[in-house]
Amino acid sequence: MAHADHSHESGAGESTADQGTSTRKLALVAVINFVGFVVELAGGLLFGSVALISDAFHMLFDMLAYVMAFSAGYTAERFEGGERWSYGLHRLEPIAAFLNGILLVPMVGYIVWEAYQRFLDPIAINARLTLVIATGGLLVNLGSVYVLQGGEMSLNERGAFYHLLGDAGGSVAVIVSTIAVAVFDLPVADPAAAVLIGLLVLWSAGKVLWESTSILLQRSPTSPADLREILTEIDGVDTVDDLHVWQVCSQLTVGTVRVVSDSPDANSRSVLQQRIHDRFAEHGIEHVTVEVLDSRDQLNTDDRHAH
Repeated sequence: MAHADHSHESGAGESTADQGTSTRKLALVAVINFVGFVVELAGGLLFGSVALISDAFHMLFDMLAYVMAFSAGYTAERFEGGERWSYGLHRLEPIAAFLNGILLVPMVGYIVWEAYQRFLDPIAINARLTLVIATGGLLVNLGSVYVLQGGEMSLNERGAFYHLLGDAGGSVAVIVSTIAVAVFDLPVADPAAAVLIGLLVLWSAGKVLWESTSILLQRSPTSPADLREILTEIDGVDTVDDLHVWQVCSQLTVGTVRVVSDSPDANSRSVLQQRIHDRFAEHGIEHVTVEVLDSRDQLNTDDRHAH
């Protein structure tokens, strides 16, 4: 006889108020970085710095990542969807991430092409004003870090924090290249910094494309073999007959498992199911469906198939 149990565990461990605070922080960081993008792009176009333009696009991409994280949090808080949308609109997160990553590739191509043209025909830049704008971009990143810091960061906030580290590195590269142009008269430093930032952006795009594609194609976020081994170590589990783990979005992981057990009564099966749920929760799997098959029924079924 099979016994199925459905459970939802909150992997984030945040209250509704905490989730709302996290969402507001991400929204504020997105606004700050959008302002920084506009200022850096305008400065790069006006003062002739391709490095500044590339850093502006880097900031734009990360701003889109923050908007995506904000949208996912906002949707999770306000849209449940009912039975016909059993997981709400959480799939919008990996779809948006995939589109952002795809659109970023030609953007990097443009940056590298402009840098190549500057290598062939160097253009004088307004080093003083470029340095002012680049320093402002670095201050934007530090301001965003200040907004996010304090207390335990959510998963979305940690992701934004890592993006900000990359942004800060890009701003530092622009500052260093601008100083090299102004002090040592090395105009090649500006396009060199642009290529460096372009490669950093391309690495970020590749990472986002890999993560979003893995979610959309339902790749398991954890090792099924390791999880299967952990489950078989639970008292009462004879074998793990079927196991599937996938993600709806980066914040929502789903799992199903069918185990064979010789637990003699319903109470023992209930305890076994709770132990299985606990093991899944340790791996961040919030939604779990557990089916328990009686080993005696399984043997009878195998005997009938044999005959």
